Amino acid sequence: MGMSASQARFLCLTARKNNVEFEGQQINQQRTSLSNESGSYYSELCNMVVPTPPSIDDYTKVSYTFDDGALTNTITSMIAKGGNEYSISYIQQWQDDYSIVSSSTSVVSRKAVGDDYEYRIGSATLRKMDGTFAGNIATEDIQNMDEEAFKEFQSSDAIKNDKYLSTLTQSQFVDLIEQESYYKAMLNEKNGTTEEYYVRYVKDSQTGGYTPFFYKASDIESDANYEEDNLSGSLPCFTIGSSTKTKEVLNQKGIVEKDSTGRYLSITLFDKEDEDKPGITYNLTTNTLTDEEAYNDAMNKYNYEQHQYNQKVQDINSKIEIVQQQDKSLELKLKQLDTEENAINTEMEAVKKVVSKNVENTFKTFNA
Repeated sequence: MGMSASQARFLCLTARKNNVEFEGQQINQQRTSLSNESGSYYSELCNMVVPTPPSIDDYTKVSYTFDDGALTNTITSMIAKGGNEYSISYIQQWQDDYSIVSSSTSVVSRKAVGDDYEYRIGSATLRKMDGTFAGNIATEDIQNMDEEAFKEFQSSDAIKNDKYLSTLTQSQFVDLIEQESYYKAMLNEKNGTTEEYYVRYVKDSQTGGYTPFFYKASDIESDANYEEDNLSGSLPCFTIGSSTKTKEVLNQKGIVEKDSTGRYLSITLFDKEDEDKPGITYNLTTNTLTDEEAYNDAMNKYNYEQHQYNQKVQDINSKIEIVQQQDKSLELKLKQLDTEENAINTEMEAVKKVVSKNVENTFKTFNA
């Protein structure tokens, strides 16, 4: 190789080496960027809050109850006043077998009678509880009827065709008005209204007695509830039945007896009006109550959050895996560049020797 060719080759190799070094620098910058990106993902993983499953203990509480005749009393708070004295609050609960309860409704239809309507369920006519009967005969009128007049009253279509009213004696009619006035007060207390009501009495096939069913007059008489004189939907219906009643008693003085573990054994309550009277002692029953619904809701929330957490971890791990693959590819390229640079350096050393030898030979020629 001549002098000029050697120099040209050396310059070419130098340029190539510079390009390889520049490519290496770029790859290192890319790998640094990938490292920062990977570090960011790892940091995100470390900062994620791992969902904690709910503990059944958090939804379980101990309550104390005591029975007072037909009443079951559940203690809601006991505030220590010093010594064994406490200010005690509790909820009384009992079953009221004579109260207003909701009932399933029946299909109501109406029929025009003069300027008014007659309302029916099947063949039974609904009667308004307004203190009067057939022909607007009031209670005092029935009470003052003689035997013959009452028989005539009983023979009227309005009474004769009513399976319940037709069974009543004269005194029972008078009592019924008072009873229905009580029904009306109970209904309005339950519904928070000052309504009028319609009623029908249905015979109980087992007991032989009659059970009343009540409808709000505003519902029965509303034109909006009818299509071609037939009820377009169901109406609220009420009857007499059994319901659970509660009453809260607050801040009653009492003395509590405990065992060595701190568990309450008995409670002595004093009269609120006269605390000097001897108190009544009741044995306490310990109950462990778990709010299953709240616990299940919390568990469902945990399962959802755990699913979200696992999905997020999986997404981040997938991104980290992609970054690692990219870094591996860049690392392979960098090794190839290192190999190429070593080859260039080897060739440059060889060219240097050729150039050096050419220079030496040239100087020898001129010195001869």
